[in-house]
Amino acid sequence: MSSCLSLLRNCKTIGGLNQIYSRTLKVGLDQNPLLAGHLLLSVLTIPDAIGFARSLFAEIASPDVFMYNTLIRGLSESGFAHEALPMYSQMRHQSFIPDSFSFAFLFKAASNMKSLYAGTQLHCQALHFGLHTHLFVRTTLISTYAEAEDLGSAQRAFDETQEPNVVTWNAMVTAYFRCSDPVGADQMFNKMPVRDLRSWNIMLAGYTKASELEVARRLFNEMPEKDSISWSTMITGFASNGCLDGAFDIFKESQRVGMGYNEVSLTGVLSVSAQVGAFMSGKVLHGYIVKAGLDQVISVTNALLDVYAKCGDTEMARGVFNQMVKKKSVISWSVMMAALAMRGHAEEVLELFSDMEKYGIRPDGITFVSLLYACSHAGLIDQGCSYFHKMKEIYEIKPSIEHYGCMVDLYGRAGLLNQALEFITGMPIEPNEIIWRTLLGACSIHGELKLAEEARKKLSELDPDNSSDYVLLSNIYAAAGKWKDVAMMRRSMVNRNIEKIPGWSTIEVDKVVYKFVAGERESEVADEAHRKLGEVMSALRTAGYVPEIRSVLHDIEEEDKEDSVSQHSEKLAVAFGLAKLCQGSVVRIVKNLRVCKDCHTVMKLISKVYDREILLRDRSRFHSFKDGSCSCKDYW
Repeated sequence: MSSCLSLLRNCKTIGGLNQIYSRTLKVGLDQNPLLAGHLLLSVLTIPDAIGFARSLFAEIASPDVFMYNTLIRGLSESGFAHEALPMYSQMRHQSFIPDSFSFAFLFKAASNMKSLYAGTQLHCQALHFGLHTHLFVRTTLISTYAEAEDLGSAQRAFDETQEPNVVTWNAMVTAYFRCSDPVGADQMFNKMPVRDLRSWNIMLAGYTKASELEVARRLFNEMPEKDSISWSTMITGFASNGCLDGAFDIFKESQRVGMGYNEVSLTGVLSVSAQVGAFMSGKVLHGYIVKAGLDQVISVTNALLDVYAKCGDTEMARGVFNQMVKKKSVISWSVMMAALAMRGHAEEVLELFSDMEKYGIRPDGITFVSLLYACSHAGLIDQGCSYFHKMKEIYEIKPSIEHYGCMVDLYGRAGLLNQALEFITGMPIEPNEIIWRTLLGACSIHGELKLAEEARKKLSELDPDNSSDYVLLSNIYAAAGKWKDVAMMRRSMVNRNIEKIPGWSTIEVDKVVYKFVAGERESEVADEAHRKLGEVMSALRTAGYVPEIRSVLHDIEEEDKEDSVSQHSEKLAVAFGLAKLCQGSVVRIVKNLRVCKDCHTVMKLISKVYDREILLRDRSRFHSFKDGSCSCKDYW
């Protein structure tokens, strides 16, 4: 038995545990309580091994409380928390008396289920067995009520605790943040007789999640000591709130104090770099990653891959992808496919998917979103339908609303609007606002007024206050010269207090991300962009530019319409890039909305007149403008 126990201590795989279990069967030790308990405990140290643990437990003839607690703990920490309570019922039917560990693990399960009913029932059971006063049990009880957003019950559980320790205080502070009450959390924090490092880290996490970045920064500066969690919390917190400069500043500060690099902080700052298209910042982080030896940590390399993908540099993305020596995850393949799809390289996406299958990597739903997206933006109708069928029939992946949306986009983008409508009406699930909005967008592209009005009617029932729907239909009315209908749509927006989502664009210059909003002139940067844009537009008119003004949403004079389209944010961003970036460098822009026809025409002309490559990422895809043409071939 001692040899089996020794083997268990060093076993890290399901295969190894199977071998050890087979050996216990062979020598007749499979029912030894000590060995069976340790074997069960070892199984639960291995990720995704809960199924094997359940099978192993079923083979134990006489499980004891320790074994029940071990399995309940495993279930509570897995995706099967709902099975922990039936296991407790089975334990009680066997006349076993639960102990404090039983309820601590059970409350953990109830917390993960966010079930107030389960929490209150278990609270009653703890009272029945006289374990409700146990400090460990009461601390997990506070967390259970907090996860169920019952702050009053959590506070009562805390108030009834005799001599709460710092862990209990921390649980109560966390409860206030869980229930969206940062003021209460602050008050509780200030009352704490003793604070540990976790107390401070809880406050940092709570304030950053509540977007209270200034408060978090002040608290961070006041901390008597900081660990890697403190720094990572601040970096990821600022990054998740879109504060790229703040995230980078804290990241650099952590390096100055010798904190070193860690997986969490790097992935956090990489994610925001990807969101805003901060290419140069991503390259700097790439250097940090290689220097720290984290270039084979899958989560970090996937995040880096995502940066290059969303910055439109498929060559750098492919370089990172090819250098993943360790086994690539399905996420790696999907991100690489998405990178190629957004650049319009549909054939390469299909080839990559074929390679993925050859290597035995099973695709998931996200993989097929990338595939369908690629087919949609390249007009590959037959291939898209084939992959949709393959996803369902071969890989048995149930289509989500995103997959149905891709199929509607596939038909709609190609102008097959009646087929798109037939697909929607034939869906096995109720089409939501995403589906109808995709159809409305296709109608806007192809100027199909009647079907657009039908889609808008559906959207008025599902999501009546979404400004983009009003704008899309207004665009169609404006293009058709139906100014009374345009005015009616505008009055509806005013009456419902619906404001149009402002268009904005960002550009990175010298590792600083600048944001431009249409018509904005409130800063020196904006003024400089407007001055340069005036020069650019004058040069383009000399080259034959005629403004595309059909979709301007006002029945106004032609000259005013030209002024309106000339103020679009992507034009300001590209003008600023021409003024600040050295000749030969790529002008990289990120826009939050779909690029309009006029801006698309302007970008093509600028690329020719100024001999510059412009890479623009809009809401739909990447556009690479070179020598007067675009990679999308005007199909977007």
